[in-house]
Amino acid sequence: MKFKINRKDLAKHIFIVQRAISARTTMQILEGILIKSKDNKISLTATDTEISIVTETSALVEEEGQIVVNGRLFGNIIRKLNNDDIFIKVENFNMNIKCGNSEFNISVQNAEGYPALPNIKKDKVFSLSVDELKSAIRKTSFAVSLDETRMEFTGVYMDFLQDYINFVALDGFRMAIMKINKNTGFTSSAIVPSRSFVELEKILDDDKKDIVINLESNNIVFEFGNTVFYSTLISGKFFDYENLLRDSYKIQTSVIRSEFQSAFERASLLAREDRANLVEMTLNNEEIYIDSKSEIGNVHEVINCSQIGENLKIAFNSRYILEGIKIMETDNIILNLTDFINPCIIKEEDNEDYIYLVLPVRLAQ
Repeated sequence: MKFKINRKDLAKHIFIVQRAISARTTMQILEGILIKSKDNKISLTATDTEISIVTETSALVEEEGQIVVNGRLFGNIIRKLNNDDIFIKVENFNMNIKCGNSEFNISVQNAEGYPALPNIKKDKVFSLSVDELKSAIRKTSFAVSLDETRMEFTGVYMDFLQDYINFVALDGFRMAIMKINKNTGFTSSAIVPSRSFVELEKILDDDKKDIVINLESNNIVFEFGNTVFYSTLISGKFFDYENLLRDSYKIQTSVIRSEFQSAFERASLLAREDRANLVEMTLNNEEIYIDSKSEIGNVHEVINCSQIGENLKIAFNSRYILEGIKIMETDNIILNLTDFINPCIIKEEDNEDYIYLVLPVRLAQ
């Protein structure tokens, strides 16, 4: 193998495939990047068997070939080089890297033992814009469960319905739902590991081209630019999330998001983790009182609201409230409540496509 390539371009594509390399793998070959050179193109592949990424870029190829090189070491070397052009030559499982006045020689592995990529049938294919997918990932993946004894809740549920897709994440204490209006031509469902979505978001460029998505029985595949991102799916039955939603509430009030967030952040300073980060919220006429106390002291906040309905005292884990409203984008948010034991459903003003639900902490009455 022998080729010449632009350093910045190579570094960019190494960063992309490194998202699929796990630091916890016990298989040495999975620490590596599979590099193939052919037809004046270089393809880089990495996998941890859950996530697989293939990306391609142009190069001046003098000799074709394929090898596996340690991903962390190779990436660090390329990032530290200074000149624009890099010359790479592989002979007898030794990779020679030349760039300006720098020269490295590192050992590489035979490519024959590298895992094959999943076979994709392309039966269920649709597309989403980059903005749509990134927004759905950002607004749901934070709410997945970390409890691996219930694996189906550690992923984001994609519910393909007649004219839209629901992205759903829940952990038993809160739930986030993002709706994307899209007729895919099929009804189905899939649970995507949250790590897959988090790593995918990191490498999505903010361009205007749509992402082509293939849904398989065991995998989901995202194609964009010169990159293909594969993820395995989580098996299991997801929770019947629609039963948690309701159309009518006793209380509906609008608050300025930044004021509500700041008040909760200050109140959470005195909330104790061993008491569920408890913060009390009292809705009274057109004001919301936010209170927290511990053996160290107490805090009392007052913010204005446009209240509809009766008064209510309710308590929440402040972390769950804050994580949800921080990713909201509208100036005002709508709080929908029924009583002190039923969940609070928070929405962005004038946006019915995103819902964040938080269960309260029971207070002694």
